Amino acid sequence: MVKSKIAINFVRQRFNMAKTKGAKPDLSTEEKIKEAARKVFTQKGYAATRTRDIAEEAGINLALLNYYFRSKEKLFEIVILEKMHILLGKIGPAMMDEHTSIEQKVEQIAEHYINTLVANPDIPLFVLGEIRNHPEKFASMIRTKTKIVDSAFFKQLAERRPDIDPLHFIFNMLGLIIFPFIGKPLLQLIAGIKPERATILMNERKTLVKTWFLAMLAAK
Repeated sequence: MVKSKIAINFVRQRFNMAKTKGAKPDLSTEEKIKEAARKVFTQKGYAATRTRDIAEEAGINLALLNYYFRSKEKLFEIVILEKMHILLGKIGPAMMDEHTSIEQKVEQIAEHYINTLVANPDIPLFVLGEIRNHPEKFASMIRTKTKIVDSAFFKQLAERRPDIDPLHFIFNMLGLIIFPFIGKPLLQLIAGIKPERATILMNERKTLVKTWFLAMLAAK
């Protein structure tokens, strides 16, 4: 009971401070909550996660979490947008660049994607799982100023191979890059590949993806 009163009084004090002009939030606590949310959402997904789970992971009480973030939805939006930025942040500019060739674009995209996914192997399954389970929620969060079909990359592909829809090449490229990360746990078990070897294979794909993509472009 005493601890509950202390927690309530603390939250009230923080709320009153927030109303004071020029008051600043405790960024360390806020970041601790976001880090816990990243971990729990990635492990459990949006539907199975409770705000109490996040509070426990962050080592704080639920009242303090609710002070910083009023809802699970708000925290999820922050986490998913962060992961999407990590995954796609450099892809858009590469695809829109009118001064680089198809070959250069594929090389840049493969390099960025593979480096990002080696460092963040949880992203593909997490993002794809949430897209599948909550397509409307996900779509409402993501806003793109430019569509793929308006990109320089799309136009270059259409000019190079007018007989094939450019989306086929883009789908194939993304499949070559992303699928090995999605299927890596199963592939490691089936083939007996150790994590270190798996990382080497993924890095080798930076060059191979470009080779295979150019072969697709040239195929009759």
